[in-house]
Amino acid sequence: MKKIYHLKTCSTNAKILKQLPNLDKFELQEIKANPLTEAQLEELHKMAGSYEALFSRNASLYKERGLKDKPLTEEDYKNLILEHYTFLKRPVIVSGDHVFIGNKAKTVEDAIDYLK
Repeated sequence: MKKIYHLKTCSTNAKILKQLPNLDKFELQEIKANPLTEAQLEELHKMAGSYEALFSRNASLYKERGLKDKPLTEEDYKNLILEHYTFLKRPVIVSGDHVFIGNKAKTVEDAIDYLK
């Protein structure tokens, strides 16, 4: 499977997508218009090893709800990601059995190198 979960209104996501080689070989899923299903999240969980790895602490709702002050379980992370698209760390790039999560420079660099 070659798929990218992204947010089209995010300028960082747009910048990363422009850098990726062979983008035309990927299915793009815009997560605001087409939210993740539970089955998709389960598949990403298997690849990432945890829901926490897929969870974005940069989401404004994370701060607004005071979640940083609460101990969150894996089930909490899962439910929050399913509840609102902003809780998914993005982009999530899936190529075969490899997954690249988020927009840190090293992650993006690794994704670009792998996809060449």
